[in-house]
Amino acid sequence: SLGIGIFKTVKDLTFVFSEPTVRASFKDLVTNVLSLIVVLELIRAFVDYFEHEAVSMEILIEALIAFLIREFMIHLFEGKVTGFEVFWWAFAIVLVVVSRFILIIYKGIKIFKKPRISSLQE
Repeated sequence: SLGIGIFKTVKDLTFVFSEPTVRASFKDLVTNVLSLIVVLELIRAFVDYFEHEAVSMEILIEALIAFLIREFMIHLFEGKVTGFEVFWWAFAIVLVVVSRFILIIYKGIKIFKKPRISSLQE
């Protein structure tokens, strides 16, 4: 999916300069780039799981932050966001960022641990 996302982003980059409505194609380009960042964060979570046999909460929260910022930017580019919605989006993003900093203090919290098979020779 990462390769497809990169290919689609490069393809859409050509439309930014060729379409008469640059705003619409620019919005699509921003959406694709932000989606690519979310995919990269999810791939990082999978790699962490396969390397350490556990997923760090920090990585999952970073993926959530990237997703929230992506959704907020998409709503901003649509132009349908009110001041009250901006407040709640900002509040949600700040709340998740604060939880990320709290997790930095409590490093080592792992979830989704693979079960260890005990030795049958005992």
